Amino acid sequence: MNALRAAVATLPWSPDSWQGKPAAQQPSYRDLEALAAAVRRIGKLPPLVTSWEVESLKQQLGEAAQGKAFLLQGGDCAETFEACDSTTIANKLKVLLQMSLVLIRGTNRRVIRVGRIAGQYAKPRSADLETREGVSLPAYRGDLINRIAFTPEDREPDPELMLRGYERAALTLNFIRALTDGGFADLHHPEYWDLDFVDHSPLAGEYRRIVASISESIQFMETLARRGVSELSRVDFFVSHEGLHLPYEQAQTRRVPHRAGWYNLACHLPWIGLRTNDPDGAHVEYFRGIANPIGVKLGSKTPREKLLRLLDLLLPVEEPGRLTLIHRFGHERVAEELPALIETVKAAGRGVVFCCDPMHGNTLSTASGLKTRRFDHILSELEQAIDIHAAHGTHLGGVHIELTGENVTECLGGARGLREVDLAKSYETQVDPRLNGEQALELSMLVSRKLAGG
Repeated sequence: MNALRAAVATLPWSPDSWQGKPAAQQPSYRDLEALAAAVRRIGKLPPLVTSWEVESLKQQLGEAAQGKAFLLQGGDCAETFEACDSTTIANKLKVLLQMSLVLIRGTNRRVIRVGRIAGQYAKPRSADLETREGVSLPAYRGDLINRIAFTPEDREPDPELMLRGYERAALTLNFIRALTDGGFADLHHPEYWDLDFVDHSPLAGEYRRIVASISESIQFMETLARRGVSELSRVDFFVSHEGLHLPYEQAQTRRVPHRAGWYNLACHLPWIGLRTNDPDGAHVEYFRGIANPIGVKLGSKTPREKLLRLLDLLLPVEEPGRLTLIHRFGHERVAEELPALIETVKAAGRGVVFCCDPMHGNTLSTASGLKTRRFDHILSELEQAIDIHAAHGTHLGGVHIELTGENVTECLGGARGLREVDLAKSYETQVDPRLNGEQALELSMLVSRKLAGG
């Protein structure tokens, strides 16, 4: 270990040491006493996840870094408290299970399922203020911070919303655990995962064949073993969110018995967004001290020196599965930008998970001002990333997708060829456009073929 990495590894740290650094994308609370009180209250509540779940995910991500597993990370761009209902949660889980089934069949790799769920309540904004008809109010930063209605009262950051966010996250996690432990994810019956509108997809037949093939394989294996394989009745499912709102993350950072270090027990895999990945900033300071596996998003024109500093700060000691680099360049720039990122990491001798976010670099606006993304651009960036990693002797270890289990019309294209005129039919997102369940399943099929060399 070089001298800088050794020094970083021994730097003092505490859950609130980020407060001594410049903190981007944080709301301005009027009542700091109320904010501190909310942080204390959350800190006394039970953790949302456990350290052994966190360590299990880290171990599995270490396999993804070696090309032995594949990370599927997906969910809403921003969750809302209103959408904390059983149908929405179950449909999101269904589509992620469907996608993982396809990827397992196509790649013969373990798929690590991580939802952007149960905590994705805060979003970065490009401006602190939003102006309508000459009136300027604080930008909506997600349900964790303020409310979407354009009134002074609703846009005022409210510390109590952190308590509501904790409660919604707990309810969501409780339901997910009940489903995954109670047979909802039983590989003996993958047909239970179907979403109604998948029946209308041009790829429905191919999905049915995959399901039938897996069912036959399970039956054959159990016939040979002369007993059922009980482990196939449930799956591991982990949760993640962007660790954007630092008081909320600090409130849920704690020590646990019989383990060294501090754990963020708000989720299993928090990540740093592109707007907050400054090595000298508060977010990197906070993330360097937690024991969780973590992600950091990297975009176009990331300087080599900045990447090396992030590696030194976030991975000072080699630790399999600790760091996931989520690259997001856009389909037009990935061929130019990704090779340099890969070569920098290889030259530094670091073991990381390379994960492709093909969504954010491919956002565009329609003539009417709606944000959208084209399915073919998303697929193109993913397929190029797979080829580039293969050419450089590395593995694309995962994909990071904004999606929903609902039949929304927010992204253009896909098998049914959604056009700009179709967006108005069911455009529901408050922030970024998401793939609907059918588009997400189609993407997993096409990526699976690519990863399998088809």
